[in-house]
Amino acid sequence: MALQPSPAPGIAKVIDALRPILGDRITTAAAVREQHASQLTWLLSQLPDAVAFAESTAEVAAIVKACAAENVPMIAFGTGTAFEGHVNAPAGGLSIDVSRMNRILAVNTEDMDCVVQPGVTRQTLNSYLRDTGLFFPVDPGADASLGGMTATRASGTNAVRYGTMKDNVVALTAVLPNGDVVRTARRARKSSAGYDLTRLMVGSEGTLGIITELVLKLSPVPEAVAGGICPFPTVRAACDAVIATIQSAIPVARIELLDEVTAAAVRSHSGLALMDSPLLLLEFHGSPQSVAEQSQRFGEIAETFGGGPFEWSDKAEQRAKLWQARHDAYWACLALRPGARPIPTDVCVPIARLADCVEQTKAEIAELGLIAPVVGHVGDGNFHVQPMVDMSNPDEIATVKRFIERMVERAIAMDGTCTGEHGVGQEKRRYLELEHGPETLALMRTIKRAIDPHNLMNPGKLVDNSL
Repeated sequence: MALQPSPAPGIAKVIDALRPILGDRITTAAAVREQHASQLTWLLSQLPDAVAFAESTAEVAAIVKACAAENVPMIAFGTGTAFEGHVNAPAGGLSIDVSRMNRILAVNTEDMDCVVQPGVTRQTLNSYLRDTGLFFPVDPGADASLGGMTATRASGTNAVRYGTMKDNVVALTAVLPNGDVVRTARRARKSSAGYDLTRLMVGSEGTLGIITELVLKLSPVPEAVAGGICPFPTVRAACDAVIATIQSAIPVARIELLDEVTAAAVRSHSGLALMDSPLLLLEFHGSPQSVAEQSQRFGEIAETFGGGPFEWSDKAEQRAKLWQARHDAYWACLALRPGARPIPTDVCVPIARLADCVEQTKAEIAELGLIAPVVGHVGDGNFHVQPMVDMSNPDEIATVKRFIERMVERAIAMDGTCTGEHGVGQEKRRYLELEHGPETLALMRTIKRAIDPHNLMNPGKLVDNSL
């Protein structure tokens, strides 16, 4: 279901001002506006008044200046894969779609970096890089735009070895709420010159500006890759094996948890021969000798926690099927309760508290009688729960909302965070003061007011309390 907020005052003047620049690339068509509201959450979709398709930094600047002149809200849009209502338009306004800004501008192989526009997706970039010996490692699963991944500080299956977007964005260009264009840094890998504006923009969720260009760090394609599956008797045993693996300094590239519910769904969906028990999916990068050694060492650790056998392979085709099945877990779990709405959410805790947090969350799922599969990028303490909700049942909706609240409160009590990678958007704004405290939240609001005094950039998200 979608809501249409009252049209933003001044939107007609903005459309008239931009028509000579954009032509038919600015539209008020209902179908296009619906596509540019949030679709992947239980929040109602809130449609923008119009959608503008930009093709350059200069066009984004012109669009922003036109909106600023009329105090019209702006919402940046990449591919729309975010889960927490990031692209909703609670105050109406203009959705600025950057998906046509999809050029790879430069690849500097000797420096191991590249320059891209924000609409380039991670799969497109890695296909382009195939013959260079380099790749971009951040892999959130969805083929998200790199601009959107930067705005939400995305991570994914490779984060335990290669880091998140904050570790892989060297510099960026952004259009500020008044239409000014800024570049946050040069291509040097480190600098002590001034405030770290790159990190300020990474994770700002479109509330401080619209990203129009990115300098990204690239990584060498590993000489050899090995990976496989390891079953465990319980989720706690699997999590304890993860903790021991990380503490043993084994340089694992991916280490993913599937609980028994997810494993059964993925087996049915993918056709892979998976056991209906908690599983760890692993991958190791390095030389042929090192990946074999790492695989053997992990197998020994798994045995001490009742896990195994760890079946691993260095065959690319087998690994590709395994990770495709992992990335399809969201869709696989839809079959667990046909007609129900999946509500994905995530938290992240220090690695030593991972087993406690997952085990307590699983116990509450069982107590409430929910169908809520659990998966996780557990190498860095991040896990996801996907309750399947009958949206026609108000009591069930209320139960799941309370469950998510307790899950977040539990993670924060363990010195964790309300979101490891989904971001805040609309849905998790309520937890920021609990996590950060009033003084830190006040500082965030001060930054927002300083850069966006009229609250035009993605209003109603992150730290904004005006809606």
